[in-house]
Amino acid sequence: MRIVKAVIGAAVLAGAAHTAQAAPEQGKTLDVVRHRGTLLCGTTTGFAGFSAPDAQGNWKGLDVDICRAVAASVFGDASKFKVVPLNSQQRFTALQSGEVDLLARNTSVTQQRDTALGLVHAGINFYDGQGFLVPKALNVKSAKELNGATICLQAGTSNENTLADWARANKVDYKPVVIDQFNEVVNAFVAGRCDVFSTDASGLASIRISKLQKPDDYVVLPEIISKEPLGPFVRQGDDNWLNIVSWSLSAMIEAEEYGVTSANVEQQLKSENPNIQRILGVIPGAGKNMGVDDKWAYNIIKQVGNYGESFERNVGQGSPLKIQRGLNAQWNKGGLMYALPIR
Repeated sequence: MRIVKAVIGAAVLAGAAHTAQAAPEQGKTLDVVRHRGTLLCGTTTGFAGFSAPDAQGNWKGLDVDICRAVAASVFGDASKFKVVPLNSQQRFTALQSGEVDLLARNTSVTQQRDTALGLVHAGINFYDGQGFLVPKALNVKSAKELNGATICLQAGTSNENTLADWARANKVDYKPVVIDQFNEVVNAFVAGRCDVFSTDASGLASIRISKLQKPDDYVVLPEIISKEPLGPFVRQGDDNWLNIVSWSLSAMIEAEEYGVTSANVEQQLKSENPNIQRILGVIPGAGKNMGVDDKWAYNIIKQVGNYGESFERNVGQGSPLKIQRGLNAQWNKGGLMYALPIR
């Protein structure tokens, strides 16, 4: 069975690479997006705090703000994007084939994904790690006490292999319950088909608040068993489009570092700090280098906000999830968010 799975996996990767090479708009994404007049952005099918529709049907979240930022860079209008909801199995094929221009879907950056699929990551917008959600009634304090437990996982993610590796190393026997659709995994957990839900810790926080009727009856265990740097992906072979997506995210991070916000960006146009002048296009050149308007970063900050604003309203203390900044704090405040300089 393992041999069969390995052969199938190799075939899938080979097919994915072929699909990526055959992507019809490879190398011309900016032209295609401009001609269409809308950015097509692949997101989750609904993940509170990261990418989910609100009561009015407007998509919001930390990942959706990447879509908005790129639209602001390209069009000067953060609203010129369309969400294309994708599950874990669809996400890479949709980007490879040109169905979407950008994947902003809580996707971990790994060596395989960055090399074997014809795709490449364009930065990290959330540092995460795989964890465990359990009912308090289970009276478990550590993941190492999960011997004999049934654990719910979503198919098509890296969580299966990560959990298997961790369990083997820690001599924990468990029974996996692997289900294709995310909402079905949640439903199985709520219905008691499994004792534990394992996915990225950000996902567990989202599930606990948005999907469970009594959130206080559940707890996320303290163990984080993997590194899951999440970020947007684009197709390989289009360096200009990679630059636009990567630097759009970087502009949000650097704007926070220099204290430029959606509320004060107009006043900051008068700043004497040359770094701020370059970010906001007062000193021209950065936009021209990418084939967009020199006000590209100004438009992002004005319409979307800096990274800190996006974090706080979507997943931080201004949101129901109330996730601490932790590793996602700025580099000069104990975190890993370190923007490359716009100069």
